[in-house]
Amino acid sequence: MRVGAAARAWLVLGVAVGLHRHLHGPPVDYVGLAAAAGASWAGVPGPGEPVLIAAAVYAARHRLDITEVLIVAFVAAALGGVIGWLIGKIGGRTLVTAPGPLRRARMAAVARGDEVFERHPVIAILLTPAWVAGIHLVRTDVYMILNLIGAAVWAAGIGLAAYWIGPSVIDFVSDFGLLTTILLAVLVASVVGAEIVRRRRRRARPG
Repeated sequence: MRVGAAARAWLVLGVAVGLHRHLHGPPVDYVGLAAAAGASWAGVPGPGEPVLIAAAVYAARHRLDITEVLIVAFVAAALGGVIGWLIGKIGGRTLVTAPGPLRRARMAAVARGDEVFERHPVIAILLTPAWVAGIHLVRTDVYMILNLIGAAVWAAGIGLAAYWIGPSVIDFVSDFGLLTTILLAVLVASVVGAEIVRRRRRRARPG
């Protein structure tokens, strides 16, 4: 059964964490990574990726251990995904379908989402926050397996890429010095400003 497979995966995960409970590096760094990864996978946008990248670069600088960084990121992401899914399943659907303004539109949106998750569960789960999968009542066995796979790919993909490439990028930027960094910032700001002006002029044109 798929539930049994998911349970075995969590057991293996627990053993791995137990083997690495003596962390190499400041524990607060791992706690911060876990909090950011868990929050990101629970549905809070933003914190997971930059903190994972920073931790991997620190590991490349021998301040943390890359294996432990990947394990902590994976465990926290997987747990965060489960928490977000449970929040959506227990309270999210009730809130979205509750009586009140625009209830008919909300019900139609939920029905449409249910249809999408039923037809394309893998794509829908991987491309939406965990709580959305919970709102649309994705089956436990399907969600647990895909959540584990997604968390593993996320942690290993971003973590290893930052571990191998990040220090080189940082050294490259450092070699340019402060003046070049300022010039690049001015160039970017100029391009953005020119684009804003262009769009405002287009909107101001009659017809």
